[in-house]
Amino acid sequence: MADGHLTPAPLVIVASSGTGGDMQPFIALAQALQQRGRRVLLLVPGWQEAAALASGLAYRTFGTQEEGQAMLGDPGLWDERKGWGVVWRGLVPHLGAVRDVVQGLPDGEECVVLCHPFLVPMAALARSVRPDLRIVAAYLAPSNLCSSHDFLAAGSLRIPAWVPLAWRQALWRLLHRGMVDPVLLPGLNGARAQHGLPPEAHFFAHMLAAPDASLGLFPAWFAAPQADWPPHFVQTGFPGAAPHGAAALPPALERFLDEGEPPIVFTPGTGHQHAQRYFSIALDVLRRLGRRGLFLTPHAPQVPQHLPPSVMWQAHVPFAALLPRVAAVVHHGGIGTSADAFRAGIPQLIVPFAYDQFDNGWRIKRLGVGDVLLARRLSAGRMQRQLARLLAAPEVALACGEVARRMGQGLAPSHLLDQVEAALAAA
Repeated sequence: MADGHLTPAPLVIVASSGTGGDMQPFIALAQALQQRGRRVLLLVPGWQEAAALASGLAYRTFGTQEEGQAMLGDPGLWDERKGWGVVWRGLVPHLGAVRDVVQGLPDGEECVVLCHPFLVPMAALARSVRPDLRIVAAYLAPSNLCSSHDFLAAGSLRIPAWVPLAWRQALWRLLHRGMVDPVLLPGLNGARAQHGLPPEAHFFAHMLAAPDASLGLFPAWFAAPQADWPPHFVQTGFPGAAPHGAAALPPALERFLDEGEPPIVFTPGTGHQHAQRYFSIALDVLRRLGRRGLFLTPHAPQVPQHLPPSVMWQAHVPFAALLPRVAAVVHHGGIGTSADAFRAGIPQLIVPFAYDQFDNGWRIKRLGVGDVLLARRLSAGRMQRQLARLLAAPEVALACGEVARRMGQGLAPSHLLDQVEAALAAA
């Protein structure tokens, strides 16, 4: 209470960046918070303004459409060594975006930032104008938590279970000091110096330590809690469990699905613009297997021009409605696509290129519902053999059914949101 009036609830600034798989969970959380009466402001890159506009939320943008297209057009974006640098170079000129929003709020207005972990350094810069700013990081996938205890892959390098803990810790230090910090720290510390904040010694250490609370938007059966995860960590479950059929499929796709056996879906992710070879190999694999296929990408030029009647291309399709009607999905290992395939109870072949995709892929293989084919080892022969096994193995079908059952028993959306709100309040 203040002067006999209720103090308004804090403004929640929901900030994310990246392709659709990074954006949509945060937009869904922001919408759900607003439906509960929270005041919400969405903060997104300019090249994702269409998604923000469609959300119906109040929003602010940073950067331009042209900058986003330049990033997506850079082949290095999907290179496991270069990708983080490509993303970070696009963010550095706009690291003050959260600070600008916070600085523009009325005096005394309380706010809290709920953000993608890669934007935590951006949120932390706002503490130069509001030292007590509360920050909650929401992790879509476990790999960015950098656990040495559950360390499955360093990029395309698979880490066997027998590797001692001390070696795993040393490998993380080597990766961060040798490959991450030299690329990411100069831009971060330059921005911090401009606003009177001390430099950071390690990028990921700052990203993990700066939030007042952290959320894991994935269940424990996918990644169990680890001793070296950040303090004040709350694990929820996969968000966005829309009921099957909630969004209608295009009529042409409905006809295609009704005309024959369930197809195999191939997608390298919504942001991938350099997958010509991927789709060419996929078409060859479908011919070898004698199967029907569905190619999904908004970037049509990378799809072979002359597809047979047994193969269809679509720019966008709602996975909740599609995946229960297909035989398998071959994808990049994005966490959203993985979760949708879990719900549908179908096998997955992961072809990871960069980021969390490798770790997600090995977790999917560990669950018994899929396999991993590294993008740098991609060939028609390998893909054919792995797909044929996944489609025929009874143990894979059983594992897919078990994971779908677990997904059905996950937190109800209202309970998941309760945990998000608790983290925001306790931050």
